[in-house]
Amino acid sequence: MTTEEQLLKRYGPLLSLTDLSDLLKRSPDGLRISLRSQSEFANKWKSAKRKVGRRVYFKASDVAELIDES
Repeated sequence: MTTEEQLLKRYGPLLSLTDLSDLLKRSPDGLRISLRSQSEFANKWKSAKRKVGRRVYFKASDVAELIDES
């Protein structure tokens, strides 16, 4: 089973910030702060970010690709 299949099965096509923080073993606030910085980490993960209204989600396929690259 691929990383993308596992993420889709567990979270669905979009991961919330809380889901992503759980997956990466970080606190939601710590992840939020990291994503706002101008670091290499933030620049990579911003490509997976999608806004729906005021909410921020991360596309499961993009998250799987970023995890597999690491």
